[in-house]
Amino acid sequence: MNAVPFDTLKLARDLEAAGVSPAVAAGTAAALADAMASTDFATKADLALTEARITGALNAAKSETASAIQALDARIIANEAKSDSRFAALDSKLEVLRRDMTIKLGGMIFVAVGVILTAMRLMPHP
Repeated sequence: MNAVPFDTLKLARDLEAAGVSPAVAAGTAAALADAMASTDFATKADLALTEARITGALNAAKSETASAIQALDARIIANEAKSDSRFAALDSKLEVLRRDMTIKLGGMIFVAVGVILTAMRLMPHP
């Protein structure tokens, strides 16, 4: 990586002009130059590479998500088909139950009317 251009002599002179001793000024300029030279800075190429990696990872995640959604949709459609057949069977059972209850209720009403009519015939009339 390229270091940031830095004029250590100018920094040392500026520090001396500000009242710092020449030894301290030279040491400060040297220490700052070492720190800036040893630090890794990201270049445009580094940023472009990072952007490409992130874009690739996002595209892969997008593809995986789309595949997972399609698989989930397929499972939901399959379960809906099963549910539809279960509901159809339940509907037919409920229809049979309704018919049976209608017949039983009709029979009970018929018997009740017969009992009432028989009771009325057997009762003495005034």
